[in-house]
Order: sequence, then C-alpha cells, then structure tokens
Amino acid sequence: MAGASFLSRNSRNKMYKFLFSSPAPHSKLLKLWHSTLSSLVGDKNLILMGPPGSGKTSVGRILGQRLGCHSIDVDDDVLEKDWSQSVSSKLQEVGDEQFLEEEGRALLKFTASGSVISLTGSNPLHASSMEHIKKNSIVVYLDVSSLDIVERLERMKVDRIVGQKSGASIGDILQKRKHFYKKWHDLRVLCQAGDTLETVADKVIDAVKKYQNADTDTFTSTRSEGSEDHAVKPDSKFFSDVVIEGLAGDGGLYVPTSGLPKLTAGEWKRLVKSSYVDRAQVILERCIHPADIPPVILGEIIEKAYSENFACGKIAPVRHLSGNQFILELFHGPTASFKDLALQFMPHLFAYCIPKVCNYLILVATSGDTGSAVLDGFSRLSDLDRKRVAVFCLYPENGISQVQKSQIIACQGDNGLALGVKSDFDFCQTAIKEIFSNPHYTGFLTAEYGTSLTTANSINWARLLPQVVYHASAYLDLVEQGVVCFGDPVDVCIPTGNFGNILAAYYAKQMGIPFRKFICASNQNHVLTDFIKTGQYDLRGRDLLPSYSPAIDILKSSNLERYLHFISNQDGSLVKKLYSQLQKDGHFQLPDHLLRCLQNDMVGAWCSETDCLSAIRSVHSATGYIVDTHTAVAKVVADRVQDRTCPVIISCTAHYSKFAPAILEALRIEDVKQSPLSQLHVLNSFRPLPPAHKSLLTRLKKEDSCKSHVCEADSNLIMEHVENYLQKLFLRAGTH
Repeated sequence: MAGASFLSRNSRNKMYKFLFSSPAPHSKLLKLWHSTLSSLVGDKNLILMGPPGSGKTSVGRILGQRLGCHSIDVDDDVLEKDWSQSVSSKLQEVGDEQFLEEEGRALLKFTASGSVISLTGSNPLHASSMEHIKKNSIVVYLDVSSLDIVERLERMKVDRIVGQKSGASIGDILQKRKHFYKKWHDLRVLCQAGDTLETVADKVIDAVKKYQNADTDTFTSTRSEGSEDHAVKPDSKFFSDVVIEGLAGDGGLYVPTSGLPKLTAGEWKRLVKSSYVDRAQVILERCIHPADIPPVILGEIIEKAYSENFACGKIAPVRHLSGNQFILELFHGPTASFKDLALQFMPHLFAYCIPKVCNYLILVATSGDTGSAVLDGFSRLSDLDRKRVAVFCLYPENGISQVQKSQIIACQGDNGLALGVKSDFDFCQTAIKEIFSNPHYTGFLTAEYGTSLTTANSINWARLLPQVVYHASAYLDLVEQGVVCFGDPVDVCIPTGNFGNILAAYYAKQMGIPFRKFICASNQNHVLTDFIKTGQYDLRGRDLLPSYSPAIDILKSSNLERYLHFISNQDGSLVKKLYSQLQKDGHFQLPDHLLRCLQNDMVGAWCSETDCLSAIRSVHSATGYIVDTHTAVAKVVADRVQDRTCPVIISCTAHYSKFAPAILEALRIEDVKQSPLSQLHVLNSFRPLPPAHKSLLTRLKKEDSCKSHVCEADSNLIMEHVENYLQKLFLRAGTH
C-alpha cells in the first residue's frame, strides 16, 4: 500500500534496480567467492540492519550468493509466513503500535544458523527479539544518510513509515531510530549515495573480515627492533593492553602496527552534516576493534564524555577570526582546555579495559592543563570504579599559571591527589618514567597494595586517539560552512611542546583529512621548531625558560617519537638509537632523507614573550575576541609562515581566563588584585568574546577548601608520596 514502510518483494526489487546499477558477478567469480568466503561466518548468522530503503534485502541476497549460504528476508520469509498474510495487510489491520509488538513476537520464534538475515527497518525497536536473534550472529549496520533514505522513499512514493505519528516527518523518525541501530550493531558500514549494491556487499565483507581477524589489530613499540613481518607474535599488544599499560616496556610509545585506518572521501563527506558525537563514533569505531570495545559500549562512553560536560553543543566549534584564519575552540570542557576532549573520554575507556580484580593508580605529569583535566575526568567515573582507580598528579610548583595551579588543587577529590614539585615539567615527566622503569618499586606496589601503575599523559595511546577526532571535525566544519569543498587543502597551526596535539592532526591526515601543512608554534623554549629547521634535536646548554604560555614550556617532546617512527617506516632500531643518543649525549641528528620528510610535512617558528602579548592586544582590538597566551603564540606564528593560499585553522587550546594576569597585562588593565577570582571578575566585566567560562569560575571558588601538597625535586621523595597516598586509598594486600 502507498505510505507503508514495508514493500512487497517485487516492489523492493524494482526500487533497488532503479536506485542501484550493479552488473551480476561472473559465474567463475562466484565460485571463487564461495571457496574463499564460505568459512567467513561459519555457523554464525550475518544480520543486516538499517533503515527502510537501505538495501538490506538486495545486499543480503548478494552476500548469500557469495558466502554460499541462505539469505533470509524477515519481511517475506518470517513475518508473512508467521502471519499468513502480507506485511502491508497486517499493518493496516492492527496499526503501528500493535504491529511493532507482533513483529517482535514473530522474530522471537525464529531461529537460523549460517544464514544472511535482512531485518526490517523497525526490528531493532524491539529489545527482546533483538537479544534473541543477535545470539550467534554478527550484526552489520548499513548506515545510509537520512537524506538518501528520504530521497529513495520519495522515488517509490512512500510517504510514511511504521511508528511515524501525525506531524512527524520520515526524517524525524529515521533520526530517532539511529539510537536503536547504534545499540545493536557489531559493525557499521558507511554507505554513500553512489554506492552500488555490489559495492555495499564488498564493504560488508571487508568489515566482517576485519571483525573476524581481531588478532591482526596489534600495537608495537616505537623502539621495537622486531622484523618487518607484521604477523602476530606472542608478545603482541592489543588496544586494551596499550590503554592499560600506557608506556611500552622498552621505554618506547605504542603505535598501531599497521597504521591508522583510512576513510574514503565519500565516507568523510557522509560525516559533514553529523554531530560531533556521531563523528567521534564513526572515527573511533574504525580505530578500535570491537573485540576490545564493542560499538555499543564505545557509544555509551562517547555519550558520557561529550554530552552535558561541555558548555557548547558543538563540543569543538570552528569560528572565523579574520582573513583566512579560523579558530578551533577547544576550551568548552569542564577544565577549560583542549585536554578535556581526550580526558572526558579516556577514563571511562580505561575503566572498561582494566581487570576488575586490581586497583590502578594513574601517574601523570602536567605542564599546566593536563593535571586538572585528568583529575576531573577520573572523578566522573562510577562510584565502584572510583574505589579502584585513582590519580596521582605531579606539577611544577612554580612553572604553571596561578589559575592552573588553583584549578589543579580544586580538582582533587576522593580518588585524586596533586603534588607540586619544586622543578620544571621535564623533571616531573622524567620522574614518572623513572617510576615506571623501576620494577622493584612497581612490583612492591602490586604486592603490597594490589595496585598497578599506568599513565594518562599523551604518551598513552588512548589520550592521543580522541584528539584525532576534533582535528577531523574542524575540517568537516569548514566544509559544512562552505569555506572549502572536501578535498581542498587546509593548513593547521598548533601551539605545541610535547608534540601530541600536532601529531593528532597529522594522524587525521593519515585517515584521509586533506590537511596540507602542519605549522608548529613554539614559545621561547623553541627546541621543536629548531629541530624542524635543522633536523638536530639539541638539549645541550638549554635551560627551560618560564613563559606566558606554560603548557608548551617543554624541552623533551615525547610524542615526536611516534612521528619519527612513522616517517622512518617503523624503523624501531633507528628510533631507539636516536633516543638513546638523546638520553646519553643530549642531542641527535635526523638522517637527511627523514629531514626532507619532516620539512615536507611541517613548518615551525617561535614567538617571543613581547609578541605574544602584542598579539592578544591586537586580536582583541581588531575583533573583540580574546585569545589565551598559547593561541596568541600560534597566531603570531601563523601570520609569519602561512602563505595565505588556503585557510588555516589555529588551535585555541585553552580559555584565556586560565592566564588572566598575562591577559590583563596584554590588554593594559592595571591595579588588579592578585587572587585568580578577582582577575577573572575584572576580565568578565568587559563582556568579552568568548564569554566567561562558568565551570572554571565554579571550580576556583572551591579551591580554599582543598589542601595543596609540595615536595622537593627528588624521585625518591615522590615515590614515598605515592606509597603514602596508596596507604590511604587501598588496603595492603591480605589485610581486612
């Protein structure tokens, strides 16, 4: 009947012949497919799920032929046989709500094995029937855009689908149903407007192959000297392993053995109109094997991370600044820095991956923003998880802004402690690495307190991976805004000290985002930009200089190691040699061929303290917008090195309130009290853009009720503080 969501077999065949043009496979090819794919699913069912009009039935038939197994259409082969009447007649007879109930009950009576099953568009709305049919099955979600579905249904003169109440559009119903598809799928296949049925079937088979071969999604250390053979070895690490361990046993950093997956241009275009949450889900599903984190769990984690915790619904919006420069606002999270984009996500991921019988202590060093973001993120775990997962944070006592320090102290909670160290960030980071590389100490903590150590610094792959999402999302936002068409080049300029943020942008390019140049912006501690220009990483005679942009006051850039591993074609021996030389002699020289690769990707420059303040003042004068000190560094560098032939996205890594004294100085506002709250109130009185950060203000008001802890720059003293903290948190093993 016109207006029903269910079409007869002949109608569906006509629709798909009309919408898809796909030649029938040659008979010899069919035999080859049968021989190679017949064992792909074995006795399991392959279930195709998706909205009406997504091609489930026709794709199911093709897959049945290729796999040499039965293809079952729930409409024709289950419902109509069970009811002894057509689906459209049943719908007319009982109405939408009763129809959905009876549809679910009919599916509960159905059993099959080794078959390709095409569900109806509304089957996923019935929980018990989906639980029943999902047993011994792999559920593949044919994710077709709602616009394409509406267009297809309009061509077939279908103007209503099941569950569509008066006043609601088909698009509204399709949007609501996405929640149910996300709940049940094991695999997602992104379908594009130009895909043929054969293409969709190919995508399904590729996705199922990857799903079935979980052991191929391994990670290696950047310093691994193994052979080039990427076969699985006894010591292979998987995603959940690297989340828990953080740092590799040989001192290197974990990276995917086969690199990051690449999305096609068409798949990226599918995400242009999507929300940040939906973009994150698709990107992270590709990067995390479902054997480690099933999509439904991953979806729940993403929702927890990016729902009510961010002040802006777009999470990481892109705003035009001036000319061809755009600002990527990364400060809308609860602690007002870009670290929230990863650290609202990572703790829930970590809690899911770790064994349930062990306590974990997260050791983290911060150059300013990471500390409060880690403490806040892990404080949002469930009550049960907070009893077994705690954070111990080191920060340079005099090396971060007063607001940052106040915020870190205020973010301490029942599972988080911060310790100020009378040294710089590099010492804090080195102390963390020394603790991890001390087997006697770590073994003692495990034996005495049942506690394992790990880290949440950007050396942990789970910290770095979510950052890829916001760089990709920024480019998609420019496409959505009509600034560029997908495929047009865009440069990115990122203030960086530890190389993690700029590396995440580089990884986004490896996944298919057409970034052109990566502009590395440094302050007066410009070891990175010197390295980009000369290929020599040289720490000899360098002292860390305090600056207005403390989060990039770093001399030893940990994540650079991952980049060098990538451009050297995974030459772990070379990476190990370079970093051994850096540790021993304080410098290393990049081979010429790798320097050429580096300079093809990157360009770098640095900004003086005077120019940093001048940029804050000039941007505010010209636009009314206030940038923080790190973003000012990036703005200065972008102005100097970009060639203006394409847009440039400048990462705004923190809210200006975190660096209020410098902002007030830059804007030439004098006679302000020293307390952070007083400074913020003065800034807010100017009604600035962007507006005040409410979460930051609320947190700072809490600081007076929290205790600060400080110690000398001595690794042994730090280890004592760690053990004392564990004594308060966790009982010694064997005690009651």
